[in-house]
Amino acid sequence: MNLYIYLFLLFGAVFGLSTFSYRHIFSEGPHQVETTEGGSTLGSRVLWAMVCTFLWPIMLLTGLNSARILARRKRQALAAKH
Repeated sequence: MNLYIYLFLLFGAVFGLSTFSYRHIFSEGPHQVETTEGGSTLGSRVLWAMVCTFLWPIMLLTGLNSARILARRKRQALAAKH
């Protein structure tokens, strides 16, 4: 049983580390917020990884929803051009 918990947490941490640069899709919506002058710090990466470690199923669903919204907006923009 502990193996499943470890795999859940490991997958969440990897998910968090790999999606750090796309975190705007999971939290603020499809529009990317301007980054600060200092850029991303190690602390912000660790915090994002910790949040995703425990909440990756929810983050995955919100990311898929944002991707669906972006795809629909892209189709509407292409249809408006033609």
